[in-house]
Amino acid sequence: MAANLFLPGGVVAMPAEAADRLIASGSGDAALLYLWLLRKNGAASLEEAGNALRWDGGRLTTAWDVLSGKGLAPAMPQAAPQPQQEEPPEYTAEDIARELEDQNSSFPALVGEVQRRLGKILSTADLKTLYTLYDFLALPAEVICLLVSWCVEEMERKYGPGRKPRMSQIRKEAFVWRRLGVDTDQAADAYIKRQAELRTREGQVLSLLGITGRPAVDGERKYIAAWTDMGFGDEAIRMAYERTVLKKQTMSWPYMNSILRSWHQKGLHTPAEIETGDAAPMRTPGPNAPAPSGPGSDRDAGHMTDDIQWMKDFLARQKSEQGGN
Repeated sequence: MAANLFLPGGVVAMPAEAADRLIASGSGDAALLYLWLLRKNGAASLEEAGNALRWDGGRLTTAWDVLSGKGLAPAMPQAAPQPQQEEPPEYTAEDIARELEDQNSSFPALVGEVQRRLGKILSTADLKTLYTLYDFLALPAEVICLLVSWCVEEMERKYGPGRKPRMSQIRKEAFVWRRLGVDTDQAADAYIKRQAELRTREGQVLSLLGITGRPAVDGERKYIAAWTDMGFGDEAIRMAYERTVLKKQTMSWPYMNSILRSWHQKGLHTPAEIETGDAAPMRTPGPNAPAPSGPGSDRDAGHMTDDIQWMKDFLARQKSEQGGN
C-alpha cells in the first residue's frame, strides 16, 4: 500500500511560478533550501537552515544566492542570540580513575585503542581531554576511534609520515564533528569519505590553476568545496581561471569565485553552456576610448591602422577604375 503523503494539516503548498523558477535554476540545493524555508513559513534564519540541513557556509551561501537570483529569497529574520555554549566540566584525576575501574564502561578499551593509534601513553591531561569527548560530547567510542584515525591521517598528509596530532587538536575536531551531527558510525564514515573526495579534488583543482607542491589552505579548500557542490568540472574551472587572469592579471580566488557563482546562478556548468549563455560581448571602442594596454597592444593597434588604410586605398582604386570605364 502506498504511503499517504498528503496528511491533513501537513500539506506545504508551492506556487507554480516558484516551482518553474526552481526548475529553471537547475540547483537541487536551492530547491531543498526553498522547501525547508517554505516548511518554516519563512520564519527561520539562515543559521538555522544550515544547522537543519547540515550544510557548511559555502554550500548554504551558494543555494541562497540562487534563490536571490530567482527572486525567491524571503526577508530573513535575524537569528535570535544564541546562549553561550555550555563549557565541559573540569574532570579530576579521580573521575578518570573511577571510569577506568568501571567494568561496565567502554572507556578503558577506548583509552587503549587511542594510545595504540597515537603511538604513546596518554598523560592525565590527555585522558581528561579524551573523557571530555566520551562523557561531555557523548560521542560513541567507535566514532572517537574514527575521529582519531582521521586526525592522524590529516597530520601525516600535511606534515609527513610519523607526525601525530595532539589531543587538543583532536578535541577541536571533535567539537566540529558534534556540531555537524557526525555522531554515529554511518555519519562518520560518510563525513570521512566526503573529506577524502574533497582532498583529491583539491589537488586536481590546484593543478588546473598551476599551483603545485603544496596542499590547499583553508580558504582555498572552502572555495573548491563550493565549486564542487555547484557541479563544475575541470574545463569550466579552467575557463573561469583564464577569465580571472585576463581581468586581474593575476589569480584572484574571490574574483574567480564570483564568476563561477554567476554561472551557477544562470544554470551554466558545461563549457558549451557557458560559451552560449555567458559569451563576453564584443564592444566597439568609441572615439574617446583609451588606447589598448598590455603586451602587444601597440603592435595590434598598428596592424589595425594599416588594415584600415589598405581598405581605403583599395576602395579608392575600385572607384577610380569604375569611373574610367
